[in-house]
Amino acid sequence: MTGRFGPFAALAVGCALLTTTPAGAGDIKLPSTMAFTAYDTGTAGFNIAVAVGKMMKDKHGTDVRVLPAGNDVARLAPLRAGRAQLAWMGSGTYFAQEGVFEFGAKEWGPQALQITLSVIDCNGSSLGVAKDTGVKEIKDLRGKRVGFVVGSPALNQNALGIMAYGGLTKDDVKIVEFASYGAMWKGLINNDVDAAFGTTITGPAKEAESSPRGLIWPPMPHADKAAWERVKKVTPFFNPAMSTCGAAHEPGKPIELSNYPYPIATVYATQSGDQVYSITKSMIVNYDAYKDSAPGATGLAVKTQTMKWVVPFHPGAVKALQEAGQWSAEDQAHNDGLIKRQEVLAAAWKQYAAAAPSGEQDFRDGWMTARAAALKRAGLPNGFEQ
Repeated sequence: MTGRFGPFAALAVGCALLTTTPAGAGDIKLPSTMAFTAYDTGTAGFNIAVAVGKMMKDKHGTDVRVLPAGNDVARLAPLRAGRAQLAWMGSGTYFAQEGVFEFGAKEWGPQALQITLSVIDCNGSSLGVAKDTGVKEIKDLRGKRVGFVVGSPALNQNALGIMAYGGLTKDDVKIVEFASYGAMWKGLINNDVDAAFGTTITGPAKEAESSPRGLIWPPMPHADKAAWERVKKVTPFFNPAMSTCGAAHEPGKPIELSNYPYPIATVYATQSGDQVYSITKSMIVNYDAYKDSAPGATGLAVKTQTMKWVVPFHPGAVKALQEAGQWSAEDQAHNDGLIKRQEVLAAAWKQYAAAAPSGEQDFRDGWMTARAAALKRAGLPNGFEQ
């Protein structure tokens, strides 16, 4: 399906076109139709988006189209253009906020993205490795083929962060690029690549596990502090996690891996507070209607939200969280600091872009220098060294 969404495929959840929210929905007021963007069809992010969309159809009469897109730029473009109301993102939310990697290009820059709810569940997020490679530890990936996705700084940086645990860099492996997340995992199954980043509950990982190659998740023992320091330098948003569910897991045998909130229901700061409030509150009060509809959806529980991450919550979401009794003065102080960071980055971009060099690489290099200087002046950490 294309239509006004251009090349993005769409999955329609429901078909009736209503103009009002049904009686009994209280102060939740959703439009008759909405569009969400998400990772590729079959991924955890896509499946959770569909589950939430079905709930909104059942509870509020709102038709939700879920638009699968292979990279972060493609997921955010409809949201920025106002053709989507929500993007189910990963750590790309952070990279877009910071204006780094693909988001350091002239047509992007730092994005004022904010959070509604995000998922932390029983899963881990790491490099899935084909079992037939003989790899047992992260360091064994030296010389192996690791998948990257064009236009997806989140996936690529995440892979580098996991590799850092084993003391490896991009130069220690063979990078194989793919057009999308789904294509990368197909490449693992088809023996075009040996390792791919993903969450343990993603559909493609399950396919890889049942393929002739098999699948393992090399552990990241939490007691190795030096290894985790290396991870944090590359991916500061990762935390140690005990993974107990998903592909290539044995019952009762958790794997020491890493994790971060995924998927993250992301909006722009400029979006309507009333609409973001309604979207967030709908997910909170109707949790029981979708929590068992997709792997990982239980992680959207309001009591398990990651309040002090690296991207701020939208004021509309804050209102819904306050009403649920899940927002503190400390949370607000942390949030205010993150919003200040976004303001510093936006001002630095505006000043830099007005007189920036024309060449693409020179533009990006110059921006990273200007960005670092602006953050230093504001007394804020860089997070990305030149």
